[in-house]
Amino acid sequence: MDNQERALAIIKLLRKATVGMEAPAAVQIIQKYGKEPFLILISCLLSLRTRDPVSFAASVRLFAYAKTPAQLLDLPISQIEKLIYPTGFYRRKAHLLHAVSHELITRFNGKVPRTYDELISIKGVGGKTANLVLGVAFDIPAICVDTHVHRISNRLGLVNTKTVEQTEQALKELLPPRYWIEYNHLMVMWGQNICVPISPKCSQCVLLPLCPQKGVTTHR
Repeated sequence: MDNQERALAIIKLLRKATVGMEAPAAVQIIQKYGKEPFLILISCLLSLRTRDPVSFAASVRLFAYAKTPAQLLDLPISQIEKLIYPTGFYRRKAHLLHAVSHELITRFNGKVPRTYDELISIKGVGGKTANLVLGVAFDIPAICVDTHVHRISNRLGLVNTKTVEQTEQALKELLPPRYWIEYNHLMVMWGQNICVPISPKCSQCVLLPLCPQKGVTTHR
């Protein structure tokens, strides 16, 4: 079994193993609000350095008051801070949400752009966020490499990389584009529940027969 065959076997196993697990925050946003690119972008920005349950709850509180760039700009920074607390760096994020909304209005007619280059041209929108928005909001094949995707892909030996940028490139070469969006969702759920950062639950992992456990020193 070569590396691509193993990767596809892993995806197939995780499709079944993740049934019933809480979906990533971006997917929950779609389930609640539909495919609204602005809401997906804002929820992605809120999720940075924040656990999904916290960022999703903050998104719901915020979206009760603002669902468009113009509506968000109408909210005082102080009110946004209260609504999105306790997401990480909530004060900085409140200013960021204002700035992003302003830029969407002045540069993109209030619409979220649907190209990678345009998205990352918005101050505060990085590659990870851009890829997630492309995949989740627009169904454009993109690999969003967050801490879960980077960690688990290396533990599985699917990649041998030091940075998320290297992981993204390696996964693009390994996986056919039709799997890119799904791969992120599966890795996030598995990383939150089984292949956790410290002492992963290897005894409960359906991937163990396919996993070399690279870099794993302690496990349960």
